[in-house]
Amino acid sequence: MSPTLTAEVLEDSIAVSLACVIAVANRRARQLGIDVHQSLITITQYFPDGGVLWRINYGPKDYIGRRGGDLIIEVDPSDVSIKRVLWGQ
Repeated sequence: MSPTLTAEVLEDSIAVSLACVIAVANRRARQLGIDVHQSLITITQYFPDGGVLWRINYGPKDYIGRRGGDLIIEVDPSDVSIKRVLWGQ
C-alpha cells in the first residue's frame, strides 16, 4: 500500500523534486544490477557551474571493511535527466 501524500508535502518543491530524482536514479540503478533495497543510499545536492545537481550514491549496507564498488548517479532536477553515472573503484 502506498502512503498518501499530504497537501503540505506536495507543496514542498524540494520534496517533490527529490522524489522525482530518486525515482529516476533508482530505475537506472536497477537496470545496472543494483539491489536498491539492499543499498545504503546517500543523497547530496551540489552546485556545479551555477546549476544544481543531486548526487545519489548506492553503496553496500555492510560497508565496514569494504572499499569501493559504489554506484553514483547524478541527476539534474530541472528536467529530471541523468547527467552522469559513475562506478566506484
